Amino acid sequence: MFQRRPFRVLAGVCLAAGLANAAAEVPRPSPEFAVKLTDGKQILVSQYKGQVCIVAFILTYCPHCQKAVKVLSTMYKEFNPQGLQVVASAIEDMAAMNVSDFIKNFQPPFPVGFDERNPVLDYLQHPAMFKLLMPQLVFIDRQGTIRAQYSGDDKFFGDDLEKNMRAQIVSLLKEEPASPKKPASARKKAV
Repeated sequence: MFQRRPFRVLAGVCLAAGLANAAAEVPRPSPEFAVKLTDGKQILVSQYKGQVCIVAFILTYCPHCQKAVKVLSTMYKEFNPQGLQVVASAIEDMAAMNVSDFIKNFQPPFPVGFDERNPVLDYLQHPAMFKLLMPQLVFIDRQGTIRAQYSGDDKFFGDDLEKNMRAQIVSLLKEEPASPKKPASARKKAV
């Protein structure tokens, strides 16, 4: 008689290992990423190097995403003078058509655009075979390093979203920007 129990255990271990390997590497340098705007222009994440940047990937119809954008709007108004930048990108199928109404309804004080799903999955290091839980928040430090990344099912989005977001932002804003490196010839002369 064939026993299935060992197979189920092995399958469960393999699935758990796959999920562990599916987690995005943090910290990691932020790859270049472009958010398309409704006016035909685009924003490059790299243009905010030197500032703390949050990239929010949303669905315009998602209540959790809408809540995150409201909290991000509050944080942006408070911390933008200290060097915080926020950019949101809607990634549903009809995002290009939905973003204008989303902006009218929620009036975020930061740019909101759209992107196709696959480049977002690549940017997030999220395997296409796994469900993408929304929203997704990426926190990038002043040097352009992704320091934190949160998925919609993370405790970060719980009852203390504003508190959690504030703590993450304040921590990154406290860090000093990296001082520019002197060319090797200038270092040798100083010796």
